[in-house]
Amino acid sequence: MEKSTATELDSSSLSILMGKLGQVLIQMESIEMGSFPALKQAFSLLETEYNDAKHLIENHSSPVKQKEDLLQKLGRSLELVLLSSREATTVNKEMMEVLCKEIMAMKLDLSSSSSDWYENGTMDEIEEEEEEEEIEVEEVRIATIDDAILQIKSGNGENLKDALALLNEMMMDGMISDETIDEEGIISALCRLLIACKRGDRLVIIQMLRHLAQKKDEHKEKMKQLEFLSALVKSLARDVHEQGEAVGLLRTLSNDAGLIRTIARIRGCILLLIYIANSDKKEASHDAEMLLNSMSSNPQHVFHMAEAGYFKPMLRFLKEGSDMNKILMTTALSKLKLLDQHKAFLGENGVIESLIRIFRKGNLEAKVSSLKALQMLLDLNENTTRLINTGIVSSIVNLLFSVTSVMMTLREPAAAILAKVAKSESILVNQDMVHQMLSLLSLSSPVIQCYLMEALNIVASHKNATEIRIRMNDNGAIHLLLPFVNGGDLQLRTGALQLIHMLAKDVKGDLSKVIDYSHVHVLVKIVSSSNSEFDKVAALGILSTFPGNDKKISDILKKANLLPLLVSMINASHNSSTETMDQLTESIGSMLIRFTNPADRKLQQYSSENGIFPVLLKLLSSNSEVTKSHAALCLAQLSQNTPKLSQSRKMQWFCIPTAHSRCQVHNAYCSTRSTLCIVKAGATQRLIQILDGNQRGADESILSCISTLVQDEIWESGCKYLVDNSIVPQIVKILSCGSLKAKEKALWILERIFRVRAHREAYADTAQTLLIDLVQNDSPLLAPMVAKLLEELEILLSQSSYF
Repeated sequence: MEKSTATELDSSSLSILMGKLGQVLIQMESIEMGSFPALKQAFSLLETEYNDAKHLIENHSSPVKQKEDLLQKLGRSLELVLLSSREATTVNKEMMEVLCKEIMAMKLDLSSSSSDWYENGTMDEIEEEEEEEEIEVEEVRIATIDDAILQIKSGNGENLKDALALLNEMMMDGMISDETIDEEGIISALCRLLIACKRGDRLVIIQMLRHLAQKKDEHKEKMKQLEFLSALVKSLARDVHEQGEAVGLLRTLSNDAGLIRTIARIRGCILLLIYIANSDKKEASHDAEMLLNSMSSNPQHVFHMAEAGYFKPMLRFLKEGSDMNKILMTTALSKLKLLDQHKAFLGENGVIESLIRIFRKGNLEAKVSSLKALQMLLDLNENTTRLINTGIVSSIVNLLFSVTSVMMTLREPAAAILAKVAKSESILVNQDMVHQMLSLLSLSSPVIQCYLMEALNIVASHKNATEIRIRMNDNGAIHLLLPFVNGGDLQLRTGALQLIHMLAKDVKGDLSKVIDYSHVHVLVKIVSSSNSEFDKVAALGILSTFPGNDKKISDILKKANLLPLLVSMINASHNSSTETMDQLTESIGSMLIRFTNPADRKLQQYSSENGIFPVLLKLLSSNSEVTKSHAALCLAQLSQNTPKLSQSRKMQWFCIPTAHSRCQVHNAYCSTRSTLCIVKAGATQRLIQILDGNQRGADESILSCISTLVQDEIWESGCKYLVDNSIVPQIVKILSCGSLKAKEKALWILERIFRVRAHREAYADTAQTLLIDLVQNDSPLLAPMVAKLLEELEILLSQSSYF
């Protein structure tokens, strides 16, 4: 009764498992597997095993052993699908991994439930069963080899296992002649058995067939049936012993070219052989490699091997094959979607050099296919370096100047390779190449222009490319690029804007002499109407590069309503940080520096009226340190003029409502609109929060902003404001962690604060240690300022010659 209950539970668990597996199969049926032939083959094998298992489960009387076999098959098939789906991102690998674990656990449960039943029985019951089993064995014991052969040929019966064991034993001992094997049709009988037999019998059948195939070539002729070979290939996916014997038998049969073609076409065969070839089982791995080598005479098989990540045959073809095969391999290689690890393997094993030889010596078709294959491999930096080291780059660049109709077909893949090669800084050595690319821009097709623009952008963006950018400007690069800004090709426009943005920073003299005023309107239009954030970033970057004191540019921008547009863009932006959004806010912040120019009070007033203060406060909360620095610098520029504006406001005190409190710093009725006061704007607390944080990139601009609160006219009230609002500790902190310029600004502010004895007494202990440390460990440039502070703190005598 206990055994029956366990079986029922096992059947229930199996049904649940089959339901989950069915869901996986349904999901996978919707996946396009045309680009993944290995996955398609593995899926078909899993589908077959699933249907067999479903039929077995419907037979409720199936013994535990059969269920164990079922789980073994399903587990291996599922693992094969997982192995084949490495590059198929749409496959639900996580669910399949969970199912593999459940299958393993269920297999263990089946084994334990079977053994538990025996452990729970009484000794008398066990002894009775053993006696019954002995009687049954005696009844079915095979008396002669003739009986064994007859049993094997019939293919059924409970004593088939014994018959196979007896035949195997006598065959290995040489007690059965070749005549008997041929007359009795033993090979055909064994082949039929392998197609239909259970797990426990397959191993011995394959061992006997392998022995017979090795003994006599004529025996191999009887093992050519497709159905038998398909069954043998399935054994490649089973346990290591069966797998090893199966691959050994297949290798023994592989001296027949026709048979090899048949085996290679069997679904999943190449994939399984690659799996075995990469395993740690030496003999099986060697046999699998030899089989794959035999199959590699067919280029189509070589392509399938490469798709599965096995490249040895393809590499051999590229090095030693015929001209036609080299073209076939390079074409196939260019179409493969490879992982970086595969590209690295190919590069390490000489594929770059092989492709270059094909390019140099081959016909036009060979040149085209080799260039396209190189283009795919150069996504990996190591391969780019290998290509450059061969010295082929100049020859590829020369292709771009080809005007003959025959060579024109090579220009596009050559341009694509040039865009990949540009990622290496070694290209900076050849400055003439950059000039050549610029000269080709207006003479090429749009596709080639895009590749050239990409290459030029990459070269100009290198860290050590300052000299290159200066030379590009000297050669009139911006003039060559401006027509693309006005053109209709959006990809080219983006590339041109980004390149002009980089080059504009290194223009000598007035940028307006290089980019005339008519293009300013074009740039503003791009900011207002482009759907590309990259275009907006570049356009704003170019506009912010124009000199801040160029009033004509400022007037054009005012008339174009650029400032209200920038304000609305910031107000509409979300707080979520992305790389593109950070770049956009940085560009807007840089542009706002023009609109807060302290030399142009009318422009500052215009900016205030258009809501610049709330925008700057929002930018101070950005994740970008550059944006924070720009915003603080804008506030500093606005605050520089507040003392003078507040002086004029004092004369208008009668116009201010009595409820309007005076500003603590400027001692006037300040506001953001009338006096551009950062205190009334609530900016100081935001600035101090940034100083109190861990990011140090905006320190200098923030301290510049704070320093406007202690200018000569207002230093006493400004210092009192800083002390009353507990801002001094954050300024002192910069002495220990800020940059050299930030420390210099902090010392300047502290010198003013420490003029007041009460302030000195409050912060002397904290500042003293840091100041002495600055003397001992920091730059000599700070020494005079430190000396002045130490003197104020009465730590250093005024006549000391220490500094």
